[in-house]
Amino acid sequence: MLKFLKSVVDYAKEAGQAAKYIGQGLSVTFDHMQRRPITVQYPYEKLIPSERFRGRIHFEFDKCIACEVCVRVCPINLPVVDWEFNKETKKKKLNHYSIDFGVCIFCGNCVEYCPTNCLSMTEEYELATYDRHELNFDNVALGRLPYKVTQDPMVTPLRELAYLPKGVLEPHGLPAGSRRAGKMPEEILEEMETK
Repeated sequence: MLKFLKSVVDYAKEAGQAAKYIGQGLSVTFDHMQRRPITVQYPYEKLIPSERFRGRIHFEFDKCIACEVCVRVCPINLPVVDWEFNKETKKKKLNHYSIDFGVCIFCGNCVEYCPTNCLSMTEEYELATYDRHELNFDNVALGRLPYKVTQDPMVTPLRELAYLPKGVLEPHGLPAGSRRAGKMPEEILEEMETK
């Protein structure tokens, strides 16, 4: 009899926990249902990427010393570095450099470990093509700097919802110099000290 009562009590506790978790999930859903939708009219409006966004890699041919550090630190050995040794100067001469963005995982290791800073991440994320082979960028294509969203005259730049000030849900009419949502670390520390 005690075994039966214990199993009934355990079942009731588990049912209560399940109801609690379902309620928490539905509360998030209902909270999002009350918000106004923010639609970005894509070709004409684009979101400004965050400052640490890792987009297409930019390559500066003149700075590269063909050390192949980027190949060694890449998790998939992706960059292809073609070089030849110049016997007169006793240095490597870079002939060709390419990266296939169809395979690249945009981890940023090549940019971080490059000793000459010839690689850098850009804000470009529009890499869609009809042919997979067009994603293989050579040193000429990697050397082209993309338009920044804020400098493109054909596009209206919009801030992401997470970076809007508290209470503002419309990214179109944002006044210049307005603060972002949330609290700065100093404000959090001040609150903790006053409590």
